[in-house]
Amino acid sequence: MREVPALTIGSIVDMAGVARAKVMPAGRSGVFEEVGAGVSPSWNVFCSDDRIAFTDSFSVVGDLRLRIDRSDLRDLGGGVSWAPATLYEQDGSTAAVCTRSALTAVVARLASDGLEARVGHEIEFTLFGDACDGAWSAYGLGAVLRREDFLKDLLRNAERAQLHIEQVHAEYGPDQFEISIAPSAPVQAADLVVLARILISRTARAHGLTASFSPIPTIGGAGNGAHQHFSLISGGRPVFSGGGQDYGMTDEGSSALGGILSHLTEFTAVFASSPLSGLRLRPDNWSGAYVCWGLENREAALRFCTESPSNPHGANAEVKIIDPSANPYLATAAVLGLSQIGIDNAAPLPPEIVVNPSTLTEAERDERGVTRVPTDLGEIVQKFNSSSVAREIFGESIIEAMVSVKGAEQETFSQMDEATTVERLRYTWS
Repeated sequence: MREVPALTIGSIVDMAGVARAKVMPAGRSGVFEEVGAGVSPSWNVFCSDDRIAFTDSFSVVGDLRLRIDRSDLRDLGGGVSWAPATLYEQDGSTAAVCTRSALTAVVARLASDGLEARVGHEIEFTLFGDACDGAWSAYGLGAVLRREDFLKDLLRNAERAQLHIEQVHAEYGPDQFEISIAPSAPVQAADLVVLARILISRTARAHGLTASFSPIPTIGGAGNGAHQHFSLISGGRPVFSGGGQDYGMTDEGSSALGGILSHLTEFTAVFASSPLSGLRLRPDNWSGAYVCWGLENREAALRFCTESPSNPHGANAEVKIIDPSANPYLATAAVLGLSQIGIDNAAPLPPEIVVNPSTLTEAERDERGVTRVPTDLGEIVQKFNSSSVAREIFGESIIEAMVSVKGAEQETFSQMDEATTVERLRYTWS
């Protein structure tokens, strides 16, 4: 028997990557859609530790409306449904600071140039609450079987909520897992990241566990990533295959990747800038710590996956530096916006790096133009705030909010030791 809906949840994701929500009785879902729930503008400047980084534009004065579209509602089970929300001004116009709308605008700009994108997300998480007591092997069969009841329920819950999980496997760290979500249109794909985290967290709680999506859930342990795969179609043809550039890329495909690499360090604030992100972005951790690209190179910030019989979704690129503290709407908007700018400007793609960049000498990396992804939060914020490209993609409101949040986080967590920070933020993104 289908459960009678009781609660309707609508949520947004803020600049710190945290999902924040309002709830209405299911019978008021129409009001949630047409009128919305009131939220303070300060919602946009909450930090990862819930400190509020007020600015002139985002203060205690004013009101925004958080509205859902009932056609987006997903059944979470237990009489609870959820939908992604959009921020509106009181006059009904879309709020300039709305991150979901920012991605929608980027998709529209792509379409105006005859470009269409597909995005697929990978989500890593770590389970706590029932120690594995050393009974763990990285990517191990036994590790999966130990959590088979949790995994079976997760897949059942995903099916009910219409979340298409293509695969799940045990990861490197103890009680760490990864799911891969089927690619879809960019805004929907970002919505599905939020849905997936909801389902993982709810299923974990039902099994007496707690899921952590922190970039660094334990001191000295494996970090959690949120890698993003994307492909582009131009005029009905894929840009990452069927061309004359490296590995079959077309000129547009090559320039799309060139656009990302040329501005990557300016957008680390969007991809990986929590107080813990820098600890994950270390060489030899498969986190993409170097600004470069390579075919199936897991140490490059951009990993290229060529068209082949073993790649059912066709050629695509994976942005590896993204972690779960990133707002998925802004991260996707950055990836696609930089791709379009690269295509528009015929951005050159640097030579491929075919080895682990950390095995090169510093002189060899300098010769090849390979640099480290920035990890200092002060440098990350400065690069983002001074980026004209970031303003072109996001607009002033999002820049103002992001810079204020990240500046406040730097001030707070620069005075906190690593162990305390890890403990404080372990469940922030859950």
